[in-house]
Amino acid sequence: MENGEPIAAIATPPGRGGIGIVRLSGRNLKPFLIALLGRVPAPRFATLAPLKDAEGQVIDEGIVLYFPAPRSYTGEDVVELQGHGGMTVLRLLLQRCLELGARLAEPGEFSKRAFLNGKLDLAQAESVADLIDASTAQAARSAMRSLQGEFSREVNALKEELIELRALTEATLDFPDEEIDFLQEADAFGRLERLRGKLRALVANARQGALLREGAQVALVGRPNVGKSSLLNRLAREEVAIVTEVPGTTRDTLRSQVEIQGVPFHIIDTAGLRETQDAVERIGIERARAAAAQADLVLVVTEYARGVMPEDEAILGQLPPGLPRVIVRNKIDLAGVAPRLAQEGSVAEVWLSAKTGEGVDLLQQALLRQVGWTGGGEGIFMARARHLEALARAEERLAAAAEAAGRGLELFAEELRLAHVALGQITGEFTADDLLGQIFSRFCIGK
Repeated sequence: MENGEPIAAIATPPGRGGIGIVRLSGRNLKPFLIALLGRVPAPRFATLAPLKDAEGQVIDEGIVLYFPAPRSYTGEDVVELQGHGGMTVLRLLLQRCLELGARLAEPGEFSKRAFLNGKLDLAQAESVADLIDASTAQAARSAMRSLQGEFSREVNALKEELIELRALTEATLDFPDEEIDFLQEADAFGRLERLRGKLRALVANARQGALLREGAQVALVGRPNVGKSSLLNRLAREEVAIVTEVPGTTRDTLRSQVEIQGVPFHIIDTAGLRETQDAVERIGIERARAAAAQADLVLVVTEYARGVMPEDEAILGQLPPGLPRVIVRNKIDLAGVAPRLAQEGSVAEVWLSAKTGEGVDLLQQALLRQVGWTGGGEGIFMARARHLEALARAEERLAAAAEAAGRGLELFAEELRLAHVALGQITGEFTADDLLGQIFSRFCIGK
C-alpha cells in the first residue's frame, strides 16, 4: 500500500466481558508501543504490561501482542491490546491510540489492507465476514474453507488452464503461416471442453455455498385456518406464531429462521388469503402476496379433507410463473391418512399433519430439493452472489469461444480473454475500486 497510516479500532463487540481488544495497524507502530508500554515487546509473544495514558497514569493492565510487518494479518505492523472487557476502558485505550496519531479505522479496513498487501485474495477476505455472519455450523465450516483458500485454489487452477489455452491461441495468431496447426496439435478445442466441464462443476459447488450463505426465503400462503401458523411452529420447534380457531388470526407477516441440514430457511408466515372488508386484514393480505412474489420458494398450505378448493386454485394461479412451490396437504391426522411425498416436475406435494408432526420430515426433504440442495459435504465452500455472477460470465464467454472457433481465431482468443477477466474478478485480480469499497464497507469495524 502507498499509505500505511496507522489505524485503530475496538475489535470486540460492545458490552461487558472478560477481555476486550483494541487493534492497530500501520507502517511503523514502535512509537505507539513505546508511548503505551515504555518499550517495544518481543514480537509474537504475549507480554503482560501496564498500558499508560499521556500523563503516565495506568489505563489498564493487559496483554500486548506485536506482529511486525510483513508477517502479520494486514502485512503491516499490527498491535493488539488485550485489556479488560469494559467499554470505558476500551474507549480510553482507543482514545490514547488516536492521540498518538492513529485514525479510527473504517469498516473492514484491516481486511482491506490485508487484501491490498497480498495477504489475502478478495474471495478469502470476503470469507472473513462470512465466517463472522455464519448462521449455521455448516455455513461456518464452508466459510472457513473459503478463508483457507479452497475456493480460490479452484478458481486459480481454472485460470492456469485458461492461460495455457490463451498462450496456444496467441502463438497460432503470431505464426499464421506455420504448417503445423498449433491448436490441433495441442488439442486446444478438447482442452476448452474439459475446461468448460470443470467450470460447470465449480458453478454447481458455488451455488451450494451461496445457498449456505444466503439461505432461502420461503413464504407460507393459503386460505385462513389451513394450519400455516401451526406448520411454522412445527418447523421452528417453538411457538413463534399465535394459533387459534378464529380465521384471520395472522394479520401481518411473521418471520422465523429454520435450519435444515445446515441450510438456513427464512420462513415467512402470512395472512390467510381471502376476500375481506377488514382494512387491517386487507393490508396483511397484500403483504402476503408481496412476500410470495419475492420468495425463493412458496409453501401453499391446504386441508387434506377438503381437497383442492377453488380458493386454493386461485392462490396457485396468482403465484409468479416458474416460482418453485410445495403444496402441503395438511391435517391428515383428522382423516387417518399416512404421510407421503410426491414430486411432479417442479412441484412437490407433501401430505402431513402440522399438529402431530407426521410428515414434517418429508416436507424438509422437499424444501431442500426444491431449493437445489444436493447434500453438501465437506467440499462445499462459501460463495457470494457476485462470485456466481462472475462464474456465469466466464461460462458465457467459454460457450461463445466454442462457437467462435470456426469463425476466426481472433474471436476465439478474445472470448478466452474475457473469460479470464471474469474469473480474475473473483479473487480480485481484475476489480474496480468502487467494488472494493462496497465489499469492505459491510465488514465489522475492527475487522
